Amino acid sequence: MCEVSADPVTLDMLKEARETVRSSPLGVINTPMIAWRQTTLPLSIDCNIHIKLENMQRTSFKIRGVANQFARRPAGGRFVTMSAGNYGKSFAYASKHFGSKGKVVMPETAPENKSIFIQSLGVEVERAPTSCLINVVNRCVQEDNMTFLHSFDDLDLIAGHASLGMEVLEVMPEPDVVVVCCGGGGLLAGVAAAIKLSGCSKTKIYGVEPEGACTMYKSLIEKKPVEMDSKSIASGLAPPFARLPYQLCQRYVEGIILVSDEEIEAAVSTLYRSGLVVEPSGSAAFAAIVNNKIPELEGKDVVCILTGGNIGKAELVNFQD
Repeated sequence: MCEVSADPVTLDMLKEARETVRSSPLGVINTPMIAWRQTTLPLSIDCNIHIKLENMQRTSFKIRGVANQFARRPAGGRFVTMSAGNYGKSFAYASKHFGSKGKVVMPETAPENKSIFIQSLGVEVERAPTSCLINVVNRCVQEDNMTFLHSFDDLDLIAGHASLGMEVLEVMPEPDVVVVCCGGGGLLAGVAAAIKLSGCSKTKIYGVEPEGACTMYKSLIEKKPVEMDSKSIASGLAPPFARLPYQLCQRYVEGIILVSDEEIEAAVSTLYRSGLVVEPSGSAAFAAIVNNKIPELEGKDVVCILTGGNIGKAELVNFQD
């Protein structure tokens, strides 16, 4: 793996990526942001919270980064990636649109419905133990002459994700707090960079990770990217490592909040009862807020980002009381 650096990330770069994403033929939408008080969701804190409904995005928020990645690479290429599902779905959708040959290397624990969707778009899927994913990718690069597109450790991807942060500022120009789910950290890094580089230096940005997949949390404590064997019901928030996102989070993120799998399960159920279909990986930020884990929210303008709605009926029924 080549070394990556956060130094090239500038506001101009993020603005350019924002226009690329906005005009992408992949149909990326500017997702709604609604006031919490307009929903039936419970809230025990006296503050002004808005929810960014990124769970309505085509495939998931990952389509933002993928739109920017593919726009900067030749159409009809041969690409391989590794993903627990959501990046793979966006990757497959883009591969079909741009006429590229694609392969997604997925952990054995990834939901079957995501694998089926990816294959339905003409992209090959190979499952492997989480610890072996990068070995399979390297084999595809060396033996099949494929180009590796990273699902979170990629500058173009992160710049594309930053478009979400810019959309937040269009509705709430100076939020006090922004809460974002964190897996590999690409979304968190992009949103944080967009908001801080846009001049919101006082905005506090928190990432939320599962207790069993707290790679970014440990990386920030140890002041270096660390790897761990992650295990969580939120499979999309269980990456093996983080490099470039770590560098950006170190610069622009106030801290990482941890939530339990039980809190994530309850969040999925609560959101569903309120009419919002959100997968476990997309519910972590909400779980942190409703369990009063984000510091000093009283009286503040807060944004909570729900990041994905990819959950099948069979899986969803397991979260209902």
